[in-house]
Amino acid sequence: MTMTKNPPPTTVQQQKPFHIDKEALRAAARKLDEGAVTDGYRGNRKEVIAMLNDALATELLCVLRYKRHYYTAKGLENEPIKAEFLQHAQEEQSHADKIAERIVQLNGEPDFNPRTLSDRSHAEYDQSDSIKDMIKANLIAERVAIEAYRQMIERIGDNDPTTRHMLVQIMAQEEEHADDMTDLLDL
Repeated sequence: MTMTKNPPPTTVQQQKPFHIDKEALRAAARKLDEGAVTDGYRGNRKEVIAMLNDALATELLCVLRYKRHYYTAKGLENEPIKAEFLQHAQEEQSHADKIAERIVQLNGEPDFNPRTLSDRSHAEYDQSDSIKDMIKANLIAERVAIEAYRQMIERIGDNDPTTRHMLVQIMAQEEEHADDMTDLLDL
């Protein structure tokens, strides 16, 4: 005859009640020169800042590419596509702004150096003349950005939830951009 034992306690039953670590709060309050970065930050700040500066370069290059396409696309039949290019340029600029702001929050310096921008960017600049080639170039760049953000998100993991959350939001918008470019290719 087999006797049943009491089931093991669940994880909730094993946990102690949550209490804020008041000493950690006091320590955070004392280190004013570190801005938003507290001792509880678990990311590799140097690595995260470097990743973000490369992402910043990518976003800035994408702004330039979309702007060039907006201004150089010709023909009344391309006005809706031009409008899409302009909207994407504005959204890429917003991404760049968010990334630069996060770099500063991590006590880093955003790198806007135009001399190294292209080398640090994950995407490429494009000077296509045909509307179809412009759309293809933008789709390629969006796909590159999506994969770069996916890799950064994976690398950061749970060590920096604020940066991770920002990158997930940006990646979602990059996926929308890729979808838009795919739809435009079918025109």
